Amino acid sequence: MGTLRYWANMSADGYTADTEGKFDWAMPTDEVHAFVNEMEADVSTYVLGRDMYRTQVFWETYEEQYGNNPVHARFASIWRAADKFVASSTLPQKAVTSKRTRIIRDLRPADLRRIADERPGVTAVGGPTLAAEAIRQGLIDDFRFIVFPEVVGGGLAALPPGARLGLRLADIRTFSDGSVYLRYTPR
Repeated sequence: MGTLRYWANMSADGYTADTEGKFDWAMPTDEVHAFVNEMEADVSTYVLGRDMYRTQVFWETYEEQYGNNPVHARFASIWRAADKFVASSTLPQKAVTSKRTRIIRDLRPADLRRIADERPGVTAVGGPTLAAEAIRQGLIDDFRFIVFPEVVGGGLAALPPGARLGLRLADIRTFSDGSVYLRYTPR
């Protein structure tokens, strides 16, 4: 059985994006990003929604377009090495610009579990909308959050309404910018 991980960067009040859909307040410092790289090194597969894919796909050509920050370049190599599934009924195939990427037109929570179970390493689910029903159904094995010291007052919640889970704190780390890493596993 593989591991199904949900990872989110969120505000102190639990949002991944503010009411305008922005998340510029959640840009990690190099210290935080280097830690995220360590935590993501075991990811073999990403399952992303359309919007999360569009946000992340720049890692495919990071060095060519954005420079050579070694911390960012390390994450770009993790991204490129992983298989990617994009759950979207509307994203055209020609919009997929990364290698090792496949569109799934109708992804159900049980499909997430199956993908994780059939693949080596960790399958990471990106995006709270995509992960919502899997969270509600208790299918996530590993929750990881970076909580940024910002209150945004509303927006896209990191965890879905109606979810009720007993969790155990498995790890915690603080960073010099005031961000906190939290890892939880189901009880």
